[in-house]
Amino acid sequence: MFRKFLTLIAFLSALSCYAALDINKASEAELDSIKGIGPGTSSKILAERKKAVFKDWNDFISRVQGIGDVKAAQFSVEGVTVNGAAFKAAPAAKK
Repeated sequence: MFRKFLTLIAFLSALSCYAALDINKASEAELDSIKGIGPGTSSKILAERKKAVFKDWNDFISRVQGIGDVKAAQFSVEGVTVNGAAFKAAPAAKK
């Protein structure tokens, strides 16, 4: 029984490592823990978020200087969401 309990605790701990981090709710420390977000970027994010929450990824990208589609995709892979949504790049234009 004790072994099953320890297995459950280990599983839940591993699962929490992959939990999504919503950009509208994250603290400065949580933002800094994301690969690619340092103190400068987290400051920009928090400053813009004070003005108004981010509606979606496009709103986030347009308001935070230095964030584009590539960085947004990287952040999404790291578990970052905007209002619970992962980043979906715009489809490439057909020639």
